[in-house]
Amino acid sequence: MKIVIVGGVAGGASAATRLRRLDENAQIVLFERGEHISYANCGLPYYIGGTIKEREALLVQTPRAMKDKFNIDVRVQSEVTAIDRKNKTVSVTDLRTGKRYDESYDKLILSPGAAPVRPPIPGIEQEGIFTLRTVPDTDAIKEAVDKGKPSEALVVGGGFIGLEMAENLHSRGIKVTIVEAADQVMAPIDYEMACIVHRHILSKGLKLYLKDGVKAFRKEGKRVKVELQSGKLLAADMVILAIGVRPDVSLAKDAGLEIGERRGIKVNSYLQTSDPDIYAVGDAIEVKDFINGSDTVIPLAGPANKQGRIAANNIYGAGEQYHGTQGTSVVKVFDLTVAATGNSEKTLKRMGMDYRKSYTESDSHAGYYPGASPLNIKLLFAPDGKVLGAQAVGYEGVDKRIDVLASAIRFGRTVYDLEELELAYAPPYSSAKDPVNMAGYVAANCLKGDMEIIHWDQVDQLDRDKVFILDVRPPEETSTGSIEGAVNIPLNDLRARIDEVPRDKEIVVYCKVGLRAYIAYRMLVQKGFRNVKNLSGGYQLYQAVKQAEEALK
Repeated sequence: MKIVIVGGVAGGASAATRLRRLDENAQIVLFERGEHISYANCGLPYYIGGTIKEREALLVQTPRAMKDKFNIDVRVQSEVTAIDRKNKTVSVTDLRTGKRYDESYDKLILSPGAAPVRPPIPGIEQEGIFTLRTVPDTDAIKEAVDKGKPSEALVVGGGFIGLEMAENLHSRGIKVTIVEAADQVMAPIDYEMACIVHRHILSKGLKLYLKDGVKAFRKEGKRVKVELQSGKLLAADMVILAIGVRPDVSLAKDAGLEIGERRGIKVNSYLQTSDPDIYAVGDAIEVKDFINGSDTVIPLAGPANKQGRIAANNIYGAGEQYHGTQGTSVVKVFDLTVAATGNSEKTLKRMGMDYRKSYTESDSHAGYYPGASPLNIKLLFAPDGKVLGAQAVGYEGVDKRIDVLASAIRFGRTVYDLEELELAYAPPYSSAKDPVNMAGYVAANCLKGDMEIIHWDQVDQLDRDKVFILDVRPPEETSTGSIEGAVNIPLNDLRARIDEVPRDKEIVVYCKVGLRAYIAYRMLVQKGFRNVKNLSGGYQLYQAVKQAEEALK
């Protein structure tokens, strides 16, 4: 059998090596229009920043290694320009010589990836404006930083690449400004969790403009002037465009293959396109959202690698299905780690799905062991308890918690299962009640009726004439701020001062993160108070949103 693969990196390269493991006698040809067939996309910003010292460390596989180890015919700087489905050939142009030729195939795998979005903004082709997707892109940016010695940089876009580039340019001593058209950075997480990130970014001395896009670029001397939609004028020595990526579907579209509503190549669960002899994988394809079943485009390396393997298996008759992408992701933002899996609240609302949510803040490991830091988890779950999504922000241990929650989602588990999980514990690593267990306990309490909750975004709408807001923190904690109109009765004094709490009003009780308020809640309801709610996430989350919004005014 002869299999032709268009595009390397995660999907194409993993398909090629899997094919060889399945069939020693197959003829496998991999075309890549760039110079490199497999490189670490996610490591590119860290090479620019200097954390990764050697450029060669970014190159996962080379054509020589693929030939020697797997006997794969790798042809770099070779662009496939057309597919003749009837005759089962592809047209190829050797970009070094200009030679054109046809290559036959029995099965074809498309892995063309995605291209950085470059909207038609006036002046966008000016010198000093960069995108980051490939090794040559990286080389160009690194040269501009190393030789040009820029003092100021502007990053357009607050997604993964934008934030990673902002951090790495900042680590090179460059003043960085981030411009994001949405009201938050990091689209996979929800607004209130992003506010924690906003506050941290600002604490590092970066400038952050939200709800403001770029209207025009113009060159003035060696600097780039940037006009925002709001009319603000900014200037920088270099600009990084990190607006996002778009599936590269031109080859598939020209061949008459079906393109989905989200502008990705349409594939079935076996990763076959509308032509059963042509498979497609990676950033160019539409996948099923694992939670809600809708068609979506999620450009992540992990799913692309899995898809490459599955496509190879199915070419040899495995009948293996790809069950969808849940979007598990993690990113380092200076000292913070930000992670998400499953659907966000924004997505659940857009899809019209019934859901509940809760917030917890736990120590990353046992509080009595030095170095414990706060770890915030937002849990989204169905009325029957099934976990639909999770987000985590913290300084330590975020990645392992999101991985546990991602596994729970993949296997259809509930918040009640999170309560029962037996997770590794030693004081330097966790607590006897792991943050994941705690998230499960709180969510389960809500569903079982042990606790009614209210959320940060409902507080300012409360009618103070009808609602009694009870702050159960000790007085010294209230010096950091409090909710307007709240009455402070410390938890330890509440039993003795219970008569100060009115029985004819709704009671909203809060503490720093919600645990002491839960104790107060249980006390109040057992003493006959009938309309009590606990502020989920506590004052800490409410304050994080308010502080971030105030700082960005």
